[in-house]
Amino acid sequence: MRNAAGSLFGLAYGDALGKPTEFEDYTTIVARYGPQGPRELTGHPALVTDDTQMALAVGEAILAAPEITPASVEPLLRQAFLDWAVSPDNNRAPGNTCMQACAALRDGRPWQQATVAGSKGCGANMRVTPVGLAPGLSDDVRAGLAQLQAGLTHGHPTGLAASELTAYACTWLAGGLKPGDLLEALRERADSQRGVYHEAWLGDLWKQSSASSPAQFIARGWDETAAALDRVRAALAAGDFAGDPCLATGEGWIAEEALATALYCYLISPDEPVAVLGRGAASSGDSDSIACLAGAFAGAALGMEAWPAAWQEQIEYADRLTRLAEAWD
Repeated sequence: MRNAAGSLFGLAYGDALGKPTEFEDYTTIVARYGPQGPRELTGHPALVTDDTQMALAVGEAILAAPEITPASVEPLLRQAFLDWAVSPDNNRAPGNTCMQACAALRDGRPWQQATVAGSKGCGANMRVTPVGLAPGLSDDVRAGLAQLQAGLTHGHPTGLAASELTAYACTWLAGGLKPGDLLEALRERADSQRGVYHEAWLGDLWKQSSASSPAQFIARGWDETAAALDRVRAALAAGDFAGDPCLATGEGWIAEEALATALYCYLISPDEPVAVLGRGAASSGDSDSIACLAGAFAGAALGMEAWPAAWQEQIEYADRLTRLAEAWD
């Protein structure tokens, strides 16, 4: 998979830049960094959040799997999440849904019973980038795996749909898709998948909802995600890119808004990757998640050349990021 390194490190760089701004309002961020947002890593190492930690958990579970099937991958993802939950490094304001689901996963119950069924928080897709970068997966396997890793903690169908599209954005950009064609490709994917429920990967997850069928369950997720993509299209067409990006496409605390606002931050200036990170970090919502996804998109398209060379040695978990990148590039 071309440009896996650029995408993985871009995710971590965006996460690190957004870490200090995540719980600040836009006015405070601009007063500190200017309207361009933070554009320099700080600290040695430059610390990341649970977003990068969980992305590494997903990537390392995939790398360890003898084959990419639900039976093979689910136990590895479960254990990776449980290891993360009790790690002393899990001190970066982890999401409540992830922690609640991990507590339930620990007793070995089926993951469909452990997941937080009503949650579509951005924890579903902040960590899915490795699924988009792993080479050699069929479309159905990539889609099922993206939704499974989301569903272990976030059982809402919109978390599943937004995670799949986040993964596919990385896949397509790393494969050479032009940024200007990305939004339409994602929208077409949303339409084509509206009635597709990946039972082999999801089992009876749909029964945790009030939906009357698997197709009705998943359609809700695709409809909400498609609507978020339409807001991105409208915001880009409006052409007024100044100010807080969350006002255009959402604060990013929920999955479809994290995808939408990250896409918006990226597609404003896809050839200016550091500006993309600053724009994502200078947002009033879930700044680290927005910036990390935007960085994953920029790095998937441009590779490691997108980023200042010195950052590779400065970022936390550089060794683990490198190991994944070397396995997949």
